[in-house]
Amino acid sequence: MSQPASSALTGIRDVLVGIAVENESDRDSPAVGYGLSLARAAGAHLTLQSASWRLYGDNRWISGFDDGTVADIDRRLDRLARAIAERTAGDAAQAGVVCTTETPSLHYPAIIHRLAEQARLHDLAILDALVWTCDLDREAIETTLFKSGRPVIAVPPGHTGFAGSRIIVSWDGSAQAARAANDAMPFLRAAEAVEIVSIGDAAEIRDSVPGAEFAPHLARHGVNVTVNNLPVSGSIGETLRSQAGLFRADLIVMGAYRHSRARQFFFGGVTRSLLRSCPVPLFLSR
Repeated sequence: MSQPASSALTGIRDVLVGIAVENESDRDSPAVGYGLSLARAAGAHLTLQSASWRLYGDNRWISGFDDGTVADIDRRLDRLARAIAERTAGDAAQAGVVCTTETPSLHYPAIIHRLAEQARLHDLAILDALVWTCDLDREAIETTLFKSGRPVIAVPPGHTGFAGSRIIVSWDGSAQAARAANDAMPFLRAAEAVEIVSIGDAAEIRDSVPGAEFAPHLARHGVNVTVNNLPVSGSIGETLRSQAGLFRADLIVMGAYRHSRARQFFFGGVTRSLLRSCPVPLFLSR
């Protein structure tokens, strides 16, 4: 029997989980378990896009020289994607969660575009934040954020169940940070403790919209909020990771890609740093 939905989380009505099966070792996805757990907690509808990356016909040089091996790989990956969808649907039924699945077999980048289109039709998308062995993983998160207009929760390995008792809001005074905090409001209201964390030197903190000025907005929405201004230790990403451990955070809420993706690619950035190594799931908005 399903558990009653949290009154605060009832603002979440539908959740999309997107995975892309690239090879036959892609059997365990933290995003799937996390999304199912969140949908159960919120009493929300769960949609799973379990796509397989189809290689055959994607490039003429592959099709011209292939002896049938690539097509056979495509069939095996499609079967694996369908098996994941069937297993998830069964787990959802046992948990009392209404679930729909789709299992497209698509070329790159059609998988990514399909995911972004589907995300527009849901309150949020939940994706894996695994060690990137291929641009497909990075593009799934970035394209969904830039083209769906919806927030994304990026789930690192080891987090197969939703938790949201203690949440950090990374605050730099930007429009992206304000958007992320307001998109995450159902989670913030349901949390036992929320900490606004501003990181920077004295001049940077002084010249931005202070977290102390943003805190009353959250408090008026029933959020149990405190403010913590921190100096940079190493880098902003390292400081935020460290504070997440000290605060025992279940989730970090932050505005994503304040600078362009091109600048982040060449010069690095907080978003990419945390996606590559984060102790807890990231709630991202742009």
